[in-house]
Amino acid sequence: MSTRLKPEIDACRRCPLYRDATQGVAGEGPRRAQLMLVGEQPGNDEDLAGRPFVGPAGRMLDRALGAAGIERAKVFVTNAVKHFKFEPRGKRRMHKKPNAHEIERCKWWLDKERKLVSPALTVALGATAARSLFGKPMTISRVRAEVLELPDGGRGFVTVHPSFLLRIPDARSRAAELRRFIADLRKTAAIIS
Repeated sequence: MSTRLKPEIDACRRCPLYRDATQGVAGEGPRRAQLMLVGEQPGNDEDLAGRPFVGPAGRMLDRALGAAGIERAKVFVTNAVKHFKFEPRGKRRMHKKPNAHEIERCKWWLDKERKLVSPALTVALGATAARSLFGKPMTISRVRAEVLELPDGGRGFVTVHPSFLLRIPDARSRAAELRRFIADLRKTAAIIS
């Protein structure tokens, strides 16, 4: 279930990213999910579908959640930034990392989603999500898989973004990192149980 914020996010003009995106992408999942996963931003597939984590990174996330014994239907998934930032390359739209201003302008929406859902644990998938949730740049390797206090007093957790796994060229290294990501997700399930 998508939040009631979708029409408002579609109409958002808090930063210039709305100009080139097809639509805003609100989070979705149960209104009272115990676990909220926060990614970076919608990708091309998400921008076209209007739903979070439906492209290649979403399929990787689904695979890891399944292996960790977590039902995606019980998790609220969203992104730190609600509009797709990209640069055109021929007919393709290539992902471009959001800057600090865009992350900060969109934090307002993420805060609203967190208040609506009130998760027991909010998981930052990658550096952009961590920056948004904690309000400062963070090094994933230093805080990965630790329970941390969020600025609003909630519980946070940081791990890699599933797209990181997709970018690892070596199959053996990719399989090892996938196992580590699954272990991180299992830890989140144990924290909220």
